[in-house]
Amino acid sequence: MNIIIVNHADETMSDFLQELNPSQLKAVRHTEGPLLIIAGAGSGKTRVLTYRIAYLLREGVAPHQILALTFTNKAAGEMKERIAHVTGERAASQVWAGTFHSIFARLLRYEAEHLDYTSSYSIYDAEDSLSVVKNIMNSMGYSQQQFPPQAVRGRISSAKNQMIGPREYAAQASNLAERQTAEIYIRYEERLRANNAMDFDDILLNMIRLLQRYPEILQKYRERFRYIMVDEYQDTNRAQYTAIRMLAGGHNNIAVVGDDAQSIYKWRGADIRNILDFQKDYPNAETVKLERNYRSTKAILAAADSVIKRNKRQLDKTLWTENSDGEPVRVIQAWDDRQEAAQIAEIIRCEISENFRNMRDFAVLYRTNAQSQALEDALRRASLRYTIVGGMSFYKRKEIKDVLSYLRLLVNQSDSESLLRIINEPSRGLGSVSLGYLQDFATRENIPLFEAFMRVADVPALMPRARKSAADFAAFIRRFAERVQRGESIVEIAVEYIEATGMPNVLREERTDEAEDRLRNIERVLSNIGEYAAHEDNPTLEGFLQQISLAADIDDTDASANAVTLMTLHSAKGLEFPTVFVAGLEQGLFPLARTENDPDEKEEERRLFYVGITRACKQLFLSYAERRFRFGELAFNEPSCFLDEIPSDTLEWKRGDSLRRTPKSADASRPAPFITRHNSQFTKPARTEKPFYDDIPRNESYSQLPPPANSRPNIRAGQRVRHAQFGIGTVNSVVERTSGEWQAVVQFQNVGRKQLLLRYAKLEIIG
Repeated sequence: MNIIIVNHADETMSDFLQELNPSQLKAVRHTEGPLLIIAGAGSGKTRVLTYRIAYLLREGVAPHQILALTFTNKAAGEMKERIAHVTGERAASQVWAGTFHSIFARLLRYEAEHLDYTSSYSIYDAEDSLSVVKNIMNSMGYSQQQFPPQAVRGRISSAKNQMIGPREYAAQASNLAERQTAEIYIRYEERLRANNAMDFDDILLNMIRLLQRYPEILQKYRERFRYIMVDEYQDTNRAQYTAIRMLAGGHNNIAVVGDDAQSIYKWRGADIRNILDFQKDYPNAETVKLERNYRSTKAILAAADSVIKRNKRQLDKTLWTENSDGEPVRVIQAWDDRQEAAQIAEIIRCEISENFRNMRDFAVLYRTNAQSQALEDALRRASLRYTIVGGMSFYKRKEIKDVLSYLRLLVNQSDSESLLRIINEPSRGLGSVSLGYLQDFATRENIPLFEAFMRVADVPALMPRARKSAADFAAFIRRFAERVQRGESIVEIAVEYIEATGMPNVLREERTDEAEDRLRNIERVLSNIGEYAAHEDNPTLEGFLQQISLAADIDDTDASANAVTLMTLHSAKGLEFPTVFVAGLEQGLFPLARTENDPDEKEEERRLFYVGITRACKQLFLSYAERRFRFGELAFNEPSCFLDEIPSDTLEWKRGDSLRRTPKSADASRPAPFITRHNSQFTKPARTEKPFYDDIPRNESYSQLPPPANSRPNIRAGQRVRHAQFGIGTVNSVVERTSGEWQAVVQFQNVGRKQLLLRYAKLEIIG
């Protein structure tokens, strides 16, 4: 019997190029020299990146010579899965594909000694960095009210993104806040170095320092990575740009994929010049435009294209699609943000009940996190499950941060921040006074705090009980650290170690639901270590901690969960949904008020709107509220100027009798908005072939409308009143506005003078 073995990977390899359109094929086959791939939204850029790697492998390039850099672990994971599908697991596993931070952190562990670190250095996330800043400010006596630590940390991070060191920053400081930040920045760097730790920005900067200081190392990695690909190139900052240019020097086999129209991260250091100037940086670069959109309908694409064309700084391209025309883009006009949220919830509920849609088909996008509250309330009232992307990450929970700090201390005893976090979790009888003695001793001796714990006999000020407690803790850590160094199973060590800390037992003894949840969370971390170890050839605790430290919010998202997705527009990039709502399209909110007089900022806001529009596959809803509580007071809003940038024949409006204000560009030819109200009853329009549910929700929150605007209130000047939020106050005056609204000026005991619209304020007369 002759046995024929079929290699399915080879079979797939021979066919995959047939799946590409002409532009995609051109990008895949261009392997030598610089390449700029301008990839419009939904144009299949991930497929192009994946198939380009597969093509390189088929042409004989060794897998380890390919470096593919992404911005999220999720994107890197998806890329590896697709490569494996086309080329097989073995080749895919040898390709260097990952985020900038994960790849560079991996290289830095190999080369750590050249930068005076050990290979077990800690990686501090944003919360860890903020903790260091706060501790430094406390030690320097700086007011955290006058100089918020978050702002200080942000300025330090911004400086690092621009490759500005602490001394240079100090020389450039032009005001008190910057001068004090410079002082903190210097101590911050010293603290990180003493802790054998790097923050996210340091991973990029230290990679650059390594390549600049050691030409032989630079040459080694240039030869190693003969083919470099960068995804989302428009989101790179100056440090990333510099590192890429250095690595690509010589062979110049660099392919970057990006869309300048989706550059929306200037606030965290992204520099749109990197993609706009690519052809200046590489004069012989080939440019390929991916303009065919596979995601959205013609109507949605027309709206997106008309908006982004208003930007002056952009690379020329025009998206097109062979998809259907689709439904018009609907504009939801609401009285206030609560009604806006209720309408969104009702549309989703009706689509699910009448068209058998899944909750995961819907995403609601908004400009600021504060907008989610009204949306959450409305979805709960409609009994709709939802998930918030960018909310409290699993790894940001207190008990998880404590467990990770224990693990970090196990592999890096120089990490004083981790030690301080967990020394009394659970309590060990080491109070602030005793810790102060130990910290003072560590400072005098210029040693890590953990070493002071090991030398408690040299700290005479310590009481005997504190001395024993500190010594016992140090011995406990060393006992398990030695097991790590001997190469024992990291899973067994982690389970026994965390149990021995006493944290799980304290939670068991509490016997509350909250404690039980926290205990389950700790168990989940230990399970994750097991999963990590099962998929790694050489699993280490350092590797696990690095993986966790560099995770992004989007990596925590479970796309398979059947729930409505709520997220900011910034979090939505890279995702797509059948139905998308973009909420809060009001002047001052989107675009933000601060962008009005800054053309560059205004263009970035427009790019953000473009990103929101292009997340939608089938249906797109744009909503705004005439009134919205902001900073504790009710504000009146005009529709966003972005709505005027969409062709009128692409939109479906209805004005409704209840809404006095109309869009600024509205005219007799524009259809009226689809929300209608009659005698406190909300009605649907006649059904069409594809029904659109445009009734305002029929739930308890809106079963009674606010009182008519022109009814005279029973509140008078001089009366004492109570407000649900502001407390007790005295009415100074009651006046009728030109709009027919009645307004009261109230002097509150706790918050001072407020102007309130009476039909919304719900003031209770108490005297």
